[in-house]
Amino acid sequence: MTDNATGQGDSSRSGRRVAVVTGASSGIGAATARRLAGSGFELVLGARRADRLAALAEEIGGTAAPLDVTSQESVDAFCAGVRRVDVLVHSAGGALGMDPVAEADPADWARMYDVNVLGVLRMTRALLPALTAASGDVLIVGSTAGMIAYEGGGGYTAAKHGVHVLAETLRLELCGEPVRVMVVAPGMVATEEFSLIRFGGDQAKADAVYAGVAEPLVAEDIADCVEWMVTRPHHVNVDLLVVRPIAQAAQHKVARSP
Repeated sequence: MTDNATGQGDSSRSGRRVAVVTGASSGIGAATARRLAGSGFELVLGARRADRLAALAEEIGGTAAPLDVTSQESVDAFCAGVRRVDVLVHSAGGALGMDPVAEADPADWARMYDVNVLGVLRMTRALLPALTAASGDVLIVGSTAGMIAYEGGGGYTAAKHGVHVLAETLRLELCGEPVRVMVVAPGMVATEEFSLIRFGGDQAKADAVYAGVAEPLVAEDIADCVEWMVTRPHHVNVDLLVVRPIAQAAQHKVARSP
């Protein structure tokens, strides 16, 4: 792992709290990195797209390294370069397809479970000793899909339910240790890639998700929540923060204009 041109990657020199953000090359991950950097955190960024990651690191004065949370080898290499971590933000994730259960592709389900659940497991296991030493925070970007099912979302809702339960279990197991475990569960968030990836690059289908919705959430809204959660006094653990746009009362109840 290499520092960017500002030379600010070593927290022992800067004295700032260190935040590691996965999935930092776009969307909620990138917005979170910018927000935490603005709050004085030293950022260590991980994602698969090294070019976008390097540009963001240069922009915010952070450190970047390639990271694929579905690969134990990649996780090990990334975490070997992390000298200290006070906050671990699990933002890597995603959905694939909207097929009903009867027609679902098991490979898509396996991929969603791998990135949304096992990716969190791999990164948490690797960095938990450092987080414990620093009295740190584990913050998972979950989803309202981790709280309720909906048609066509079986694989994604199963994965997000899984990571929510992972967080609940970890919190129980760490009770008495100086590590907070928190989940932010966004509802409808319009980012540049989430729905586009879900529908295999079909822009029309991706656009239809937000059609007629006056103001869906944006990535910066979730970054704002993350910043608030990790900057509470350390005895305050925000177990679960659910955030939706005012136009969305539930997964199946969204106000849309004609």
